[in-house]
Amino acid sequence: MAIIITDECINCGACEPECPNNAIYEGGAEWRYSDGTSLTGMVTLPNSGKQVDADADLEPVDMDVYFISPDKCTECVGFHEEPQCAAVCPVDCCVDDEDVRETEDELLAKKDFMHLD
Repeated sequence: MAIIITDECINCGACEPECPNNAIYEGGAEWRYSDGTSLTGMVTLPNSGKQVDADADLEPVDMDVYFISPDKCTECVGFHEEPQCAAVCPVDCCVDDEDVRETEDELLAKKDFMHLD
C-alpha cells in the first residue's frame, strides 16, 4: 500500500527530502511523474496500465498539507527497511493508505520502473 499524509500534518517538511522517489510535495504544489525519477515522455504506469506524460504538471493531491503521490510511493521498498517519511514525522501523520494496497513485489516493480539503473 502507499503512505498518505493526514490532516494532522504540521507542514514541517521533514518528510519531503527523505523520499527516495520524490513522491512527497508541499500542499498546493503541482507534481510530475518525472520529478526525481528516470521517467520522461509518455509512460505506461505498471499498476494501472494508464498512459501518462511523465513530464506533465499534475494537480496537487492536497492544497493545505504535504501530500504523497500514491503512483510514486513504494513505501521505500528497495531503498530502506521502513517508510522514511513515517520514521521522521514528528506528529505521526504519515500512515498506511487503506485505499491503495500493493504487494512487496508490486512495490519493487514500481521502484524498478521509476529508477532505471
